[in-house]
Parts: sequence; structure tokens; C-alpha cells
Amino acid sequence: MIKPIVNIAKIADDYDTFILGLDGVLTMGAGLLPEALNCVERLFASGKKVILLSNTSLRVAQVAALLAQGGLNPARFSCVMTAGEILHYLLKKRVGGYAALGNMYYHLGSRAEQGVFCGLDYIETPVLENAHFIYMSAAADANDTIETYQPLLEHAAGLGIPFVCAGNDTSCFRNGKICLAQGAVAEQYAIIGGRIITLGKPDVRLFRYCLDGLSDIGRLILVGDNLATDIKGAVALECDSVLVSKGVHVNYLGEGYISDVAKTRELSNNYDASPNFVISNFRW
Repeated sequence: MIKPIVNIAKIADDYDTFILGLDGVLTMGAGLLPEALNCVERLFASGKKVILLSNTSLRVAQVAALLAQGGLNPARFSCVMTAGEILHYLLKKRVGGYAALGNMYYHLGSRAEQGVFCGLDYIETPVLENAHFIYMSAAADANDTIETYQPLLEHAAGLGIPFVCAGNDTSCFRNGKICLAQGAVAEQYAIIGGRIITLGKPDVRLFRYCLDGLSDIGRLILVGDNLATDIKGAVALECDSVLVSKGVHVNYLGEGYISDVAKTRELSNNYDASPNFVISNFRW
């Protein structure tokens, strides 16, 4: 049964550790939300462990800087981890599917973020035919669609070039607007026969990575805005979860202060992943 709540304080006493997403929980793509910042501070003051786990391609140091700039001390979190940080590590160690990638990459989409390659011996090439793999961190423009990238994807698939990205999200926030994310482009690449290498929630290994170094985890709950990544991740982790309804699913779930449980249930059935609670915004 999905229960609507209007604030996290309603359930805070029932849990010891909170895993939070970044986009859709702490931010809508345009700075930290004041209510969310206050909620983290209240959880910390209550003695709760708070973990930040995001599918962003940003490195941990970059996320920590964003938190500090927004007025939230990164030390409030017992762990901060991102898909971008883990991708950087895997590219550095060249393990698993990354061992045979080669070192020449073609950067697709936004050029604002290339931190995963910082300090590594990978070289960007402007010529697709010379690339050993494609890397994408985000769409180039907030108005981009799959069709924007389709011709290049078809060409790359014909060349047999793998597609690498951090995060499996198919949509994201930019300045409060829901936009195309790199996960959707990766999915399209797979549909037309291309090989993709992605990592991020809902892969339970990312959650375990954050939790393994902590003691006294106690009762665990996850807060996120995405049924496909956050809530499915909670199901895999076998922990309770809270869905933020005014996140990436807002167009279906609506903008009401009190979340629509019936619509949340309908959408959850489509993803085969149901949260325990639904809240319109992450607030204390």
C-alpha cells in the first residue's frame, strides 16, 4: 500500500539511514531547494545517517562543491557517491567491459562535463570513425530529442562503436524543465543494435558501495523521484522508499501539494516498482 505523506518528519522516527537522490529531490536542476536543504539539516540534527547517491555524471568533488555553494555542508552526508565517480574509477582500472574499450572517445551531446576523464589517458577525437567508443554525459540542449542524435547513432552502430554513459536516467531536470537524458539515447542505441555500457541506479551494487563502509545503518529508506531507477533500486535493495511526485513524473502525477495516490499506483504498476510512501516535495 502506498501512503501519502506531506513531510518527512512524519516518518523520520521510523528510520535510521536515508539514501537521497540529487536531481528531483535536492534540486530541480537550478540550485538546491530551500525545503530540501532544511530537511537534510533536520535529519542530520536528529542523528540520522544521510547518504547522497546520484546517477549524475559529475564527480563527487563537483557535487560537494555544488552542495557547498547552495549552502549545504557536504559533511552532513555520511557518503556522497555518483555514477560519474564510479565510471571514472572503472575507466582508470580498465576492468570488466571497460578493459577492451581503447582510449579514443567521441564526445556526444553536452561538452560542459568531462570530469570522468580527468587525469586519465583517454583522448577525445572529433572524428567518429577514429573513436574506440562514444561517451555521453548529457544532452547538448534542453530541447534535444532522440531524433537530434538518430543519424549519428545509426552511423556509429554501423561502425560497431560502443556507447558509454554514466547514469540510466531517460529524463532529467535543467533549470526546472524536464529534458532528455543520456540514458534515453543509450536505450535508442541499443534498440538499433548498438552496444551500450551504462551504470547507475537501480543497480544494487551502487547502493552496496555506499553502505559497505558504514556502521549502524539500522532501518533504511530511500528517497527519489524516479520509479525506474530510485524505486526499482529500493526494491532490489529490499528497503522502504519514498517517491517524490513532483520530480520527473510530475507531468503524470501532477503538482498537487498532496500527492495523488491512485495515479502513483497506476504508474508504479507500469514500472513494476511501488514506493511505500509518496510526497510532493522533499520537505521536513
